[in-house]
Amino acid sequence: MEEKLIVKNLIKIFGQNPDKDLQMMRKGFSKEEILKETNQTVAINNVNFTVKQGELFVLMGLSGSGKSTILRCLNRLIEPTSGEIFIDGTDINKLNAKEIRKFRQEKMAMVFQQFSLLPHRTILSNIAYGLEVQKVPRKERERKAQEYIKLVGLCGWENKYPHELSGGMKQRVGLARALTNGSDILLMDEAFSALDPLIREEMQCELITLQQKLKKTIVFITHDLNEALKLGDRIAFLRDGKLIQVGTPKEMLTNPADDYIKKFLHSVDKSNFLTIKDIMKTPSFVFGLNDEIKLALEKMKQRNINNVFIEDQNGKFEGILTSEQACEAYNKGITKISMIKLVRCPTITENIFVKNSIGEFIESESIAAVVNNSQKLVGSVFSRDIISALINEQGGGKDG
Repeated sequence: MEEKLIVKNLIKIFGQNPDKDLQMMRKGFSKEEILKETNQTVAINNVNFTVKQGELFVLMGLSGSGKSTILRCLNRLIEPTSGEIFIDGTDINKLNAKEIRKFRQEKMAMVFQQFSLLPHRTILSNIAYGLEVQKVPRKERERKAQEYIKLVGLCGWENKYPHELSGGMKQRVGLARALTNGSDILLMDEAFSALDPLIREEMQCELITLQQKLKKTIVFITHDLNEALKLGDRIAFLRDGKLIQVGTPKEMLTNPADDYIKKFLHSVDKSNFLTIKDIMKTPSFVFGLNDEIKLALEKMKQRNINNVFIEDQNGKFEGILTSEQACEAYNKGITKISMIKLVRCPTITENIFVKNSIGEFIESESIAAVVNNSQKLVGSVFSRDIISALINEQGGGKDG
């Protein structure tokens, strides 16, 4: 995918004279040492990352990690001390005050933790406010606002006021307002943190559904690891202003960069995030119905395995050929795999979560064929692999 946003060597120092801090940073002084020496705070320390078009990118870290500062540097609500920020190829640090205001209106919209709704305006008027600032005619802006009111499930509430809405509904208004502006990029700063747990989970699901429809580029701030893993296409993990690791949820879960991230992940139920695809193994050999039994026997002997998977001419799984079957058939003069009644085994879809697969075939010691949505063979998994993933919370690899 195309890179929508590029951050290079981003540094932010809070203080009147950052030059000395920059020199100390180049010499390897820590954030604490710089604070003690200069009484100035290094909020962001040489951070680099990219965000792809249509990606939901999560900045994750504890309070003071620098995630919200980074977010505000992305639209220059906070001015970076040094570094480059490119959005669609434009270096926004080089824009003057008028240009950056126009850039924000056209390219970026923010969704805040505390909703930031105007109490004297109706829901419709709140949602259309950004377009009003852009001087879009009233009829047009209200038409567009109505589209997103429907999309976020607020039909019938257009003429209500913010004090009449629940927290979750207010956040839907904030989301609809950001979407109505037509911005390419959504910046969401702890957008769901103020909500009750059940409403928060509901809003997370709502955002996932909206993202599947709209494919916006979203930078989402959170300190909640489960939220980051649930929402993020990729996650950037921050500590004390430094970027520790960037990766997909699977990469974070299966290959944390250091002990600090491992500690964070320790309490996470990884089976909620790992799919069968993450723990399946790639079969050593896959044969077609029209292949020779002799060839299958040779390959099984070569790899010292007892069976191989068989698929039809379209790649759909047909069954398993065992070495015992193959030997018996070959000795009888049977040449083609299609002439044998194959062993049946369970099939399981690759995108099912490990936790939800427990009832598929867990009572047996059998192997299962892993198929995609078109029922084409993509891998295999043993019941013991699922048990291992549930107990040890670790994924598998590629094997024979």
